[in-house]
Amino acid sequence: MSGKAIIVSAPSGAGKTTIVKHLLKVIPELEFSISACSRPKREEETHGKDYYFINADEFRELITRDEFVEWQEVYPGSYYGTLKTEMHRIWSLGKTPIFDVDVVGAVNLKKYFGDTGLGIFIHPPSIEELENRLKKRGTESEETLRKRIGKAEYELTFASHFDIVIINDNLEVKCREIAELVKRFLDE
Repeated sequence: MSGKAIIVSAPSGAGKTTIVKHLLKVIPELEFSISACSRPKREEETHGKDYYFINADEFRELITRDEFVEWQEVYPGSYYGTLKTEMHRIWSLGKTPIFDVDVVGAVNLKKYFGDTGLGIFIHPPSIEELENRLKKRGTESEETLRKRIGKAEYELTFASHFDIVIINDNLEVKCREIAELVKRFLDE
C-alpha cells in the first residue's frame, strides 16, 4: 500500500454522489476510484470509465489471485470490487483515490487502509427526510421505495464504523464542510 484514501458512503438519497462530485471538483489531488463488476455493460457505459467490466469467471480468478482491495458478491454470480491495480493507477498519478461505495464495501476499505483511509458516512437528517428525497426523484415505485428505506435503516447501523459521520441537513454547507475535512486529512 502506498498512499491515502477517501472513503464516502451513505444510504441512497443521502447526498453521497453529489458530495463526491463536489470533492472531485474542488480538490484536484483526488481521483475517482473506478470499481470492477461482473454485470454486463449497459449501452451508455464505458469500460474503464464507469466500471471495469469483468465476467464472473474472470472476477473469481482475480479473487483467488488476491487482486482486490475489497470485493463482494452482491447477488449470486454478481460481483463488485476494487482492484489493487486501480489504487496503483491513481497513486502513480500522484493522486488520492476517492470511493463512492456502499456501506459494506466502505467498511472493508476502511479495514484495508486503516489510518491512511478517511471514512466519511453521510447520514440523512431522518428516515422521513430520506423518504421525501427519494420520492422527489420520481424514480421509485412504492415497492422499490419501501425496499430502499428498509435498506437505508440497515445501512444507518454501520455509521459507527466510520471516522466521521456528517448529517446532511444542508447540502451546500455540508459539501464545504466535508471538503475542509478532506483537505486537512490530506495535509496531515
